[in-house]
Amino acid sequence: MVNIYLVRHGKTMFNTIGRAQGWSDTPLTAAGEMGVTELGLGFKAKGIKFDRAYSSDSGRTIQTMGFILANSENEGIPYRFDKRIREWCFGSFDGGYDGELFDGVLPRIFAENGSLEEGFPDDEKVANAIYAVDTAGWAETWEQLSGRILEGFTDIAKESEAADASNIVIVSHGMTIGSFVKLIRPELPRPHGLDNGSVTHLTYENGKFSVGKVGDMSYRELGNKILTK
Repeated sequence: MVNIYLVRHGKTMFNTIGRAQGWSDTPLTAAGEMGVTELGLGFKAKGIKFDRAYSSDSGRTIQTMGFILANSENEGIPYRFDKRIREWCFGSFDGGYDGELFDGVLPRIFAENGSLEEGFPDDEKVANAIYAVDTAGWAETWEQLSGRILEGFTDIAKESEAADASNIVIVSHGMTIGSFVKLIRPELPRPHGLDNGSVTHLTYENGKFSVGKVGDMSYRELGNKILTK
């Protein structure tokens, strides 16, 4: 069985000012670096030794992984990037304010086609709406988006299982992690608002994922206590 520690990257400049980051990228802020330092120290305090490490190819996930591995004393383990576990691409809305897209453009589209509803719409509806209004031609349909997310994480798990890895750490993105959890466990509520540096616990065995605690902040909290002392 492969134990998977799936981490949302540390807080970035765009996270701080409320911009949709997507495939665009900004570096971690000082607070973001501190948060993932806490995470690494929390892993170390729990005695978690990773056999392999994976992240998307975005700068913010790579930067996050550096802090995790250095502070958890897991440097030097096999580590590779996988672009399939990138964040959603928001196309021409990448870098725009979250409110403009999620509170403005998308609700107008749903209202126009009669699909406006209470609460957050499902991922398929959101992805296809973004695809429809993207003037740059970069956004993905839900079929493309869900396909690459599921394929990416599954291939990572299979590779780790084949290598007899017991514990792996993956750094990815908030919406991607939420979509992945919903894809493998459709009966669960779709996670929203995962904190930077949070951990979603998964296991993989015999071709099947299981989902444990989602958005776990206990490792960061433990690391914060260590730094405070």
